[in-house]
Amino acid sequence: METPIAPVNGDEEHAVIAHFRLASDGFGEVDQREQIYEAEQAMEAATEKAGVGEVDGNEFGGGEAVVYAYGPDADALFEVLEPTLRSLPFRPAHVLLRRGDATTRIDL
Repeated sequence: METPIAPVNGDEEHAVIAHFRLASDGFGEVDQREQIYEAEQAMEAATEKAGVGEVDGNEFGGGEAVVYAYGPDADALFEVLEPTLRSLPFRPAHVLLRRGDATTRIDL
């Protein structure tokens, strides 16, 4: 007996996940974390104003910072977040746009 596959749901939440390499291993330097926190606050305000989703937090570790954002349309969400993400000085950096089962990588 085959298990039916659930239909694609138009209400599926999409994601924008930004990865930044920090200058040192571990959690990075204090000023680097502060820059990420400030950018995160700016992105929260921008997503709320545009009504495209929400910034859901961050992770630090292994010399990397990751910022998570979710909404109904990854492309619209990225359009709002992109200026702030590109303004951060940490490189290499990339963003993953998740749209259901599909993921697109964009280098910053």
